Amino acid sequence: MKHQLKKIGLVLAAAGLVCVQTSGIPVKAPVPAKKTHHAKGGWVSLFDGQSLKGWHGFNKTEPVKNWTIIDGALVCLGAAQGDTGGDIVTDKPYANFELSWKWKIDKGSNSGVLYHVVEDPKYHATYNTGPEYQIIDDNGWPEKLEDWQKTGCDYAMHLPNDKKKVMPVGEWNTSKIVFNKGHVEHWLNGAKILEFEAWTPDWNKKKADGKWKDYPDYGNAKTGLIALQDHGHKAYFKDIKIREL
Repeated sequence: MKHQLKKIGLVLAAAGLVCVQTSGIPVKAPVPAKKTHHAKGGWVSLFDGQSLKGWHGFNKTEPVKNWTIIDGALVCLGAAQGDTGGDIVTDKPYANFELSWKWKIDKGSNSGVLYHVVEDPKYHATYNTGPEYQIIDDNGWPEKLEDWQKTGCDYAMHLPNDKKKVMPVGEWNTSKIVFNKGHVEHWLNGAKILEFEAWTPDWNKKKADGKWKDYPDYGNAKTGLIALQDHGHKAYFKDIKIREL
């Protein structure tokens, strides 16, 4: 019995010695989780589905009368005088962004979404400064359309590719513009239909040789307002949202 107690005592003593020896070993601190780098901002709605809050008439201060809300959609009534006198613009300017929206038009309608629009009395229309994502009834327009006038194009500058698929008139389409430090993309119904680089020698040549040769400030701004065009026809917009890049 004494021998057994002696053995147990030796074992306990040895265990205690091990604990003493190992207790001084430094414990590694937990490795911190890697930080996730997010984009500059999340998605922000530009239309609340109930009002024109956040929008105003281009170069105007009086209440907007040629746009209304119907079934949760922002609707252009096409009632403005002239082909661009009724455009509405965001209260806030944007530089680099991803802009997404849904739209539909009536037969024979024409509209568009513009960006980097500059407000100033010297500009009579949003297109004097802002590039446009064209929206038009390609098949039902009463006159012949040039390719640079058709839906999805960077109006009068760049043409869509063969991935362009437009829903029939009266049905909703989904579009997107990405502008990131001069890199531009147009999307339509889930497909990238166009991309280009702004302010390059090729871009400057297209501008100088085409429709914008008499508009020296077209496309030059690096920040500006988002615009919805009233071209004298009915057009419907909803789910308008933007993410700054």
